[in-house]
Amino acid sequence: MNTTIEVLGYAREIAWLPWAVQYFFLIGISVSAFFLSLPGLILGRNEWRPISRRALLVALVGGMTAPVALLADLHQPGRFLNFYLHPNFNSWMARGAFFIPLYLLGLFLYAWVSLRPHLAAMERRCVPGTSLAALYRLAAYGGHANIRAARIAAAVAALGGILVLVYTGMEVMVLRSRSLWNTPVLPLLFAVSALGGGLGMTSLFEAMSRKRASAPLLNRWIAGSQWATLALLTVWLLSGVTGLSATAADVVAATRHSFGWALTCAWLFGTTIVTLWLARTRRDSLILTGLLAVQGAWLVRWIMFIGGQGIPKIGATFSMYFLNMSPDSVLGMLGTSGLFLFIYIFLTSFIPWDEQAVA
Repeated sequence: MNTTIEVLGYAREIAWLPWAVQYFFLIGISVSAFFLSLPGLILGRNEWRPISRRALLVALVGGMTAPVALLADLHQPGRFLNFYLHPNFNSWMARGAFFIPLYLLGLFLYAWVSLRPHLAAMERRCVPGTSLAALYRLAAYGGHANIRAARIAAAVAALGGILVLVYTGMEVMVLRSRSLWNTPVLPLLFAVSALGGGLGMTSLFEAMSRKRASAPLLNRWIAGSQWATLALLTVWLLSGVTGLSATAADVVAATRHSFGWALTCAWLFGTTIVTLWLARTRRDSLILTGLLAVQGAWLVRWIMFIGGQGIPKIGATFSMYFLNMSPDSVLGMLGTSGLFLFIYIFLTSFIPWDEQAVA
């Protein structure tokens, strides 16, 4: 008796490139860092004031860099403008085109109102009559603290930030053709890992300013974010192994014999556990726990976007992606990182972030 086995293979290039990974990573840490700024600047929690000050810087740097990565991923301005010329509110991606400006507008207003007293103080430090003093005076616009205006701006940014967190998870989850994406765990995983990334980046900014008094508080929150990340990853994995989730089971079946997937998942689980352990045992550490928390948030998005597109929709052939030195790959990620660093240097050169903010 003859047995015929037919193997169907159909591979195609990925559509969402590393630009998308950078965008989702940067906008995630920006929104989470914004929420970390509220306890000290709006709620008046003294133990949070230094952290909130640095978190606001993270939110601004990430918020100014993320749209550049998004526009680069769309490849041409016309695609971005089309969201406004022909809005389609049935699409989560189209909704995001309105949520992002709402969040950024609120963030910039909130930052400006919070920083006005410091801008006025910088004017007094400058030589009277110079162009720099005039620029500080114009930016301070009187330099008066206004907690009511700060709260209004923070409310606008909070609404936009929540909508951004929802849309970034939902626009990926609704794609039923990708088993790795089509799971209700994904929006929660994006939000929780973004919190870990925002905390990690805030820790790195604190370390660069040589401020270590806030390390125990930051590490306690980093530990909580890693516990939540581990819980969500475990729930998803168990739902796939036991068959409770059909989409998760499809991913487990497709990647069961892949050494690359096994190694990547082991790295993600392993580094998350190590980050949790360091945050609990080395409470005065900022750099190592911060780096691991940031790489964890980035790795989640790399696995979901690049790895998720590699899993075959039909057949048995993986769509492999290889890094190269093109603008859509390594150069693009380096360029985004360079822009992030440039904005950080620019903002820290003209605004005194080491002082406590007075909203």
